[in-house]
Amino acid sequence: MATTPSRPLGVGLVSVGWMGRLHSRAYANLPLVYPELGITPRLVQAADTAEAGRAYATEVLGYDSAVSDYREVLANPEVDVVSICAPNFLHAEVGIAAAQAGKHIWIEKPVGRGAHETAAIRGAVIAAGVTSSIGFNYRQPPAIQRARQLISEGALGQITNVRGRFFGGFSADPQSPRAWRFVREQSGSGVLGDLMGHLVDLVHFLLGPVSSVTASTGTYITERPGLPGTPDEGRMLPVENEDYANMLLRFDDSAVAAGALGTLDASWLAVGPKAEYAIEIFGTEGSLRWDFERMNELELAIRRPGQSLGYTRLFADDTFPEYSRFQPGSGTPMGYDDLKTIEAKKFLLAATGGSSDNSTIHDALASAQVLTAAEESAASGQWVATPVVEGHTGNVKGA
Repeated sequence: MATTPSRPLGVGLVSVGWMGRLHSRAYANLPLVYPELGITPRLVQAADTAEAGRAYATEVLGYDSAVSDYREVLANPEVDVVSICAPNFLHAEVGIAAAQAGKHIWIEKPVGRGAHETAAIRGAVIAAGVTSSIGFNYRQPPAIQRARQLISEGALGQITNVRGRFFGGFSADPQSPRAWRFVREQSGSGVLGDLMGHLVDLVHFLLGPVSSVTASTGTYITERPGLPGTPDEGRMLPVENEDYANMLLRFDDSAVAAGALGTLDASWLAVGPKAEYAIEIFGTEGSLRWDFERMNELELAIRRPGQSLGYTRLFADDTFPEYSRFQPGSGTPMGYDDLKTIEAKKFLLAATGGSSDNSTIHDALASAQVLTAAEESAASGQWVATPVVEGHTGNVKGA
């Protein structure tokens, strides 16, 4: 059980964009969904360089105050935890500074622009002794939590292979402007750091650490128009990172899926899929599959002698972890915002000294190492090793 704070837990926010607003709603929902924890977040201070963002923070979200410089949030003695929802190129700067200021951090992925920046943030978190939590929200659906239980219990037998795809079409329009995510200095990698980063963490969470990868990448929309209202408006500018990536992977001997092979694909320009974030896992005794577009369902097939095999579609219900916190019965769906409320609960439990199964900066580095290895492999055409990160929460034998 968590240690109840002597006062409401002070929350700071860096960047009041869509994700920052989502974090704020998750904090506000926490005492309603988990009243027994005795944790009451108080929205103390938000930072955003835009006046409209600051106004939204105080007038809509309910923060006590808003400032333009995130350093004021980190220096505020009433702030205990900080949500870092700024663009990728600011994660290392803000994350390291927040840890050094003694603040527990909930930081969105990719945590750094590659393994080197992620490792630097990890070093600061370890040195400061603060809690970290990462926005790997696709760990949180009750169907995924149930899938991990089934795999750990051996229901699928020996895992033989995994197939994952994270396909979205949100960047499929070649006339959409060249925002920061298409500029290497600001975002690092492209779809690797974005969708593939989530997929790699999901594989770690369900099956355990990856030991080596070989990958290829491509950029198929090579130019995009400059942002309206900037000096680049009306010009076509180069896209500097990949918009499609695939990889083959092998699992570490410590993984639940030791000996298995995998294939992963990620695209943010796929025409048709909206959020087809899906994974299929095959074993000697059965298999399962899940797709975020049908988040509240899990398809399961278990081999039984003398019976024709086929998938059974399971709707999330009160036997799936966390589901009954949000809905009274099977068939009534949970939503994306609910996943962030679960994430907030796990983060604040850890931050207040309670037991927790939140993802951590160690998991962020584990994912980043695979993505960096994929970039190296795409350039060299070779298999690249990905050492296991100490402290990770991936699914391992005997866990």
